[in-house]
Amino acid sequence: MSDHLRFAGADAEVQRQALIDIIADDPLLMRLLQGMVELELPDPLVGSGAIYNVVWNVLTGRERHRGIKDADLVYFDPHDLSYDAEDQVIRRAEAQFAGNAIPVEVRNQARVHLWFPKKFGLAYPELTCSADMLLYFATRTHAVAARIENGKIVVFAPFGLDDMFSFRLTPNPALANRATHERKAARAMQLWPELQFEPWPDPIGD
Repeated sequence: MSDHLRFAGADAEVQRQALIDIIADDPLLMRLLQGMVELELPDPLVGSGAIYNVVWNVLTGRERHRGIKDADLVYFDPHDLSYDAEDQVIRRAEAQFAGNAIPVEVRNQARVHLWFPKKFGLAYPELTCSADMLLYFATRTHAVAARIENGKIVVFAPFGLDDMFSFRLTPNPALANRATHERKAARAMQLWPELQFEPWPDPIGD
């Protein structure tokens, strides 16, 4: 087995600890996690590419932050679903992370169902917490997030971590989002040729 696959197929707890160790050893990720604590946002998470791209870079011996376009920072506040309220949080986060090596993108997951259909042409369910967003990512491999609770890193990964550690891009047909799965995979495989692409499943009956 190639060394970059050393955690592929490992016990789920081994994989979880390996991810926590990689995050804890990364000053940028820790700054993001600590910053979200300091912002005191409800149900905060740091997720997606800022995490799995670091993992792939570390395991393949590349520069840690290579290929990361931005960091997804989310929270869940159902009490004010206005864009103005979200924009105030965005501005606070911009100040908190000013000078960060990677730009941040902040979103209130309680209001995604309001704008997602207009932007992407797909219906989106009303979520009940920040971690619910992971259930609807176009690629299961990307469904990973973390935060700090009581001083410890806590990982959220509803589909497990084996796809990520196996460098396997597995589709998630929870939404009809095939184009996103294929587009993101094409970019990722240029940066990490070790990745294996799993195609979108054909509709039943085809």
